[in-house]
Amino acid sequence: MSMPSEREAVAPRRAALITGGSRGIGAATTLALARRGYDTIITYRNKAARAEEVVAAVAALGGNALAIAADMTEQAAIDALFGRVGAWCARLDLLVLNASGGLERDLVAADPDYPLRLNRDAQLATVAAARPLLAPGGTIAFITSHWAHRYGQVRQLPAYEAVAMSKHAGEVALRERQDELAAQGLRLLVITGDLVEGTITPKLLARAADRLHQATDVPDRLPTTDEMGEAIAAAANDTRLPSGHTVVIGRGLDELPLD
Repeated sequence: MSMPSEREAVAPRRAALITGGSRGIGAATTLALARRGYDTIITYRNKAARAEEVVAAVAALGGNALAIAADMTEQAAIDALFGRVGAWCARLDLLVLNASGGLERDLVAADPDYPLRLNRDAQLATVAAARPLLAPGGTIAFITSHWAHRYGQVRQLPAYEAVAMSKHAGEVALRERQDELAAQGLRLLVITGDLVEGTITPKLLARAADRLHQATDVPDRLPTTDEMGEAIAAAANDTRLPSGHTVVIGRGLDELPLD
């Protein structure tokens, strides 16, 4: 009996697409997946140099990576994105829906519906475009925050409320499609994170507390972006988690201040 060739003996590398992967939690997740043997595609809106730094970091880990500029609120951009993804890899094993927004004053001033268009509509459009490439057994991971996941139940920051409301709407809309995804052999995970060191939400809390002369709801120690990325990658690769499962990172959801 002949032995398989080296090419035949090596299992094909898995591929993941991470939206908003050029910085912060998205970049950390990309590197955590690369360390787990994934080739990665990341999207970014306008920071090409930062995206290429992530690509170089993936290459240093022995992986392949591609950065693609895409305005995820535009259907034409999503179509072009997946045209390039399909040309770069035969299939996707993981889609990480990390891109979000709503704190950009210029964009929201020009279009008050921008948070909903990005945090709900773009998520649905991205999943629809990705489905032909997602392999059976693949995972879609929607990244959200505790404040968005429990929108309407916990106290909100005025500056963050539009983000929380629209991300909550995105989660609800994705969960409504869970049966369709399951019929294709795809799993949906919702991964909700607490405040993260160095991001805008703890800064907003601190500013609000200064104005109101009261204590903040910021824990003594916040998870870092690297810790968040590792936790997201670990959850996405945990085959024991059923579709629809909510992964909680950081404080428990019952520890948040109620509305």
